[in-house]
Amino acid sequence: MLKKGIILAAALFAVAPVLNAQASSGRDFISVVGSSTVYPFSTTVAERFGKTSKFKTPKIESTGSGGGMKLFCTGIGANTPDITNASRRIKFTEFEKCQANGVTDIIEVKIGYDGIVVANSKKTDQMSLTTKDLFLALAKDVPDPKGSETLVANPYTTWKEVNPSLPDTKIEVLGPPPTSGTRDAFVELAMEGGCKQIDWIKALKKTDKNHFKAVCHTMREDGAYVEAGENDNLIVQKLQANPRALGIFGFSFLDQNTDKLQGSLVDGEEPTFENIAAGNYAISRSLFFYVKKAHIGVIPGISEFLTEFSSEKTWGDEGYLTDKGLIPMPKAERKQFASDIQEGKILVLTK
Repeated sequence: MLKKGIILAAALFAVAPVLNAQASSGRDFISVVGSSTVYPFSTTVAERFGKTSKFKTPKIESTGSGGGMKLFCTGIGANTPDITNASRRIKFTEFEKCQANGVTDIIEVKIGYDGIVVANSKKTDQMSLTTKDLFLALAKDVPDPKGSETLVANPYTTWKEVNPSLPDTKIEVLGPPPTSGTRDAFVELAMEGGCKQIDWIKALKKTDKNHFKAVCHTMREDGAYVEAGENDNLIVQKLQANPRALGIFGFSFLDQNTDKLQGSLVDGEEPTFENIAAGNYAISRSLFFYVKKAHIGVIPGISEFLTEFSSEKTWGDEGYLTDKGLIPMPKAERKQFASDIQEGKILVLTK
């Protein structure tokens, strides 16, 4: 885990390093890549921005948080993205990569909160799971069911084998690949959360942190967990076609498909807007985007796009992004990030 220390160094928003002439003349629209979870929020803002401003509609691509960071950190210039969306915070290794490639001035913006749901079709019964159930069902190696403090290759094939109170149906879960921020957050919050409920594995964190992480964060690869790509809408479609399967994706996709899908209870709490906002739901996380300060004032419309995104009518309690499933930050936090955008405060990350 990173020590999440941030040093924010103020710098004027309007003053940006000058890109070379060849790079700066190649594009007249904003390029955004990154998280599939943030994608529908970013797309909604981009479409409204394109209709209500003098600038072209930004191009938004869903590449996954990890894929977006990789593209974002390749360097400065019009052949690189201006903004990357992320459904988890930038990693220190990514920050270092950016710095090494000349992406030295990065503005970090948290946009709100989201829950990760474990959902299925309304054609079948709603599931009630614990984080321990999720770990035992989806981890590559699990404690020996015979009771010894040893790990064995995951032997569970049905949910009932994991927990006698669960249905006698095959474990089949469609979820994101390793490049996804949703996957990162799921293994950290759900898998590790369940892992820690097994005392002797929890103790490993103090004695062998790397082994602990390998046990708790490694998903099984025998077909019970199916990597379904970065397109969360595709997972939604597959759940409709296969009512026996479960899918893992952001709350906003459940919120937009409540006529077809239902979220499982996790540790007794339903994935609702209210439960996520109150911090009651176990699998919830912050959503971000990151901006190259060097592109502001060079690629047309970036500062105006950021102003649109950070306005109360967009990400506020009654903002239009709440209709898409975004869980707003508290007002004081929104005010702080809006101020950071206007001042162009630069992120410095330390281990």
